[in-house]
Amino acid sequence: MENKRTCLYDKHVALGALISPFGGFDMPIQYTNIVEEHNAVRKACGIFDVSHMGEVLVTGPESEKFVNYIFTNDITDAPDGKIYYGMMLHPTGGVVDDLLVYKMGDKRFFLVINAANIDKDVAWIMQHAEKFDVTVEHQSDKYGEVAVQGPKTEEIIERILGIPCSEMAFYTCKEVEIDGETIIISRTGYTGEDGFELYGSHEFTNSVWDKLVGSGEVLPCGLGCRDTLRFEVGLPLYGDELTDEITPLEAGLGIFVKLEKDDFIGKEALAAQKAEGLNRKIVGIELADKAIPRHGYDVEVDGKVIGCVTTGYNSISTGKSVCMALIDAEYSKLGTEVAVRIRKKTFPGVVTKKRFYDKNYKK
Repeated sequence: MENKRTCLYDKHVALGALISPFGGFDMPIQYTNIVEEHNAVRKACGIFDVSHMGEVLVTGPESEKFVNYIFTNDITDAPDGKIYYGMMLHPTGGVVDDLLVYKMGDKRFFLVINAANIDKDVAWIMQHAEKFDVTVEHQSDKYGEVAVQGPKTEEIIERILGIPCSEMAFYTCKEVEIDGETIIISRTGYTGEDGFELYGSHEFTNSVWDKLVGSGEVLPCGLGCRDTLRFEVGLPLYGDELTDEITPLEAGLGIFVKLEKDDFIGKEALAAQKAEGLNRKIVGIELADKAIPRHGYDVEVDGKVIGCVTTGYNSISTGKSVCMALIDAEYSKLGTEVAVRIRKKTFPGVVTKKRFYDKNYKK
């Protein structure tokens, strides 16, 4: 099956980007190099094409009740413009997907889902919507989306795009009228830096890209550094730290699971898991050596395999070889000595926090 392309695909080709398949799309992995793009976001401003993400609009009299039923976080009486992070779960507690829920207005919720899971998620949402008085609209083809990230982003969006955003708090959104269309801007991102995401028509998305990249102040960034950036600040990636088999509690994301709210899919399984105690956990590991631990590599203690690496890099911002790994819970205490098997050798390491670099969100 041929991969899809975003509305900005031709711009990436014109910029000489390295294109590779991701989540069913042909996406830019890097333009110049990952280190330069990573540092641009940490120190100034970068722009990502994230038009591959999926969007679903849920409206109707029971929209809040329905979204609460399929979502681990609690959106009860959410103020308009508030955004929530959480997961949709299987009854077993494994994760269908992690997503953002935007409270757009009265009985109107905008769900942003991962590209690789769009078909699975939409089918899941539609299946469970049948029992509720709601309307579900799959809007992924309607929207383009860019993420503009870094400490200089707010000033650049106000000055170059003319969109006021300095008053916006982290994890809020608003609708803005531009050139006869309603666009959505949210103070969100996936980099650990301040930034915004803009959703609009394909024409609007191309126009924003041209203005920002054309200014010479905003560096185009690929999915390569999107991964290094999110990883350093301990943000999970579906398929690595969250899967159909890994629960939010095992991933250390219990803060986004509101077990005290009314019934939601997977609640019983997670309540039981919490009561019984976790058998395995996602942890951080820092290696003493410069060897790079990659996804799938075994983690060992005294020659016994206790888990495996989910994501690993030589961290660009810290210079350390670090990884996140899913390991047996008995070895998850900070400071525990472990080893990572890289090909035929093992490299000593120590269990650390999953956040290897501090986030710099706007307070």
